[in-house]
Amino acid sequence: MLEPIVNFFARVFLWIGRGIGYVVAWLAWPFMAAARWYRRRGWVLQLAVGSVVLLFVGLYAYFFWQTQVWTNFNPDYVQAYDLESRAVSAGEQVMATEGGEARTCGRSAIAEVAADLTDFNVNQNAWISSMLLYKTGFFFIDWDDTPFFDNKASFQRGVNQTVRRTAVELVDALGRVRGTSQIDSDLQKARESIQFSENAWYFGLDPFGPKIPTPGFYRTAIESLRRFNDRLESCEAVFDARADNLIQFLDRIANDIGSTSAILRERSENYNSGWFDTRADDRFWFAYGQLYGYYGLLHAARADFEDVVNQRSLGSLWDTTESQLRAALNITPFIISNGREAGWIMPTHLATMGFYILRVRSNLVELRQVLDR
Repeated sequence: MLEPIVNFFARVFLWIGRGIGYVVAWLAWPFMAAARWYRRRGWVLQLAVGSVVLLFVGLYAYFFWQTQVWTNFNPDYVQAYDLESRAVSAGEQVMATEGGEARTCGRSAIAEVAADLTDFNVNQNAWISSMLLYKTGFFFIDWDDTPFFDNKASFQRGVNQTVRRTAVELVDALGRVRGTSQIDSDLQKARESIQFSENAWYFGLDPFGPKIPTPGFYRTAIESLRRFNDRLESCEAVFDARADNLIQFLDRIANDIGSTSAILRERSENYNSGWFDTRADDRFWFAYGQLYGYYGLLHAARADFEDVVNQRSLGSLWDTTESQLRAALNITPFIISNGREAGWIMPTHLATMGFYILRVRSNLVELRQVLDR
């Protein structure tokens, strides 16, 4: 009695197996044809073609390694700075000799974290967006339009966005007195360098000719930020740690992540393909990179504006904001899904990330309101 049922399933699996075999054969055919062509050539041509093939295999192996291994990635990286033990605001004089000739001022934790985040992006890791194989894409399809090899690039761009935003604030407000003093040359150079195109390689078509790749400019920004901090420590530079500057900095961060929240909402509402949404991972990891960067920068801002934070009794609210940022960094799914919010099979990671971003933003708005009273 069960024999017809068994035969039916046997036939089904037989046809499935044949179908898989046809697909594998179709995929393998170009390689088999190339191998037959290669065997018929002379040794000189074989050597030349083999060298090119080995070069591409090596490049793709390096590309695969760099996109999959996130060196020194650590959601708790802020703990290494030990800023809680620091008892001086940025730019505040902390020591002087009796004659007043040698002075020491507080370094800027914001500038230090911004430099370290950029170092993490381009020195401790390869900058993915400007790598040749990333620019050529998957058979000339942009990697951002595929579900492969683009998560780290999106994360790095999110981190870089936070440094770009911070560099602007350092030049326009934090690194000068009430906007009327001269712009700091090191901060200006850092801002110009960090704003450079994120995907420049050694050669480009627009304009045509050789170029300095993106990591070269970002390394210049690192040097400029650290040089500013050295001058600040020697009291030769300015950090204006006033409450209104902190308000403006918090406003800029809130607006920045608010824009990202809108992007996540648009994608979540209009594209509900679950695990098959090939752009959901780009949006998610860009937002994650932003929160990763702002976690360190807000932790640094608390140290740089220590007097303001203490005077306005912001400690508890600031702790809450940082704890929410850290909680968001716990969301690291293996595959990003953009399912419906009411769905029960495929999760909606974009909506979850958007929820955390809005929580952080609401706390930033509350911090600003307390400061503005």
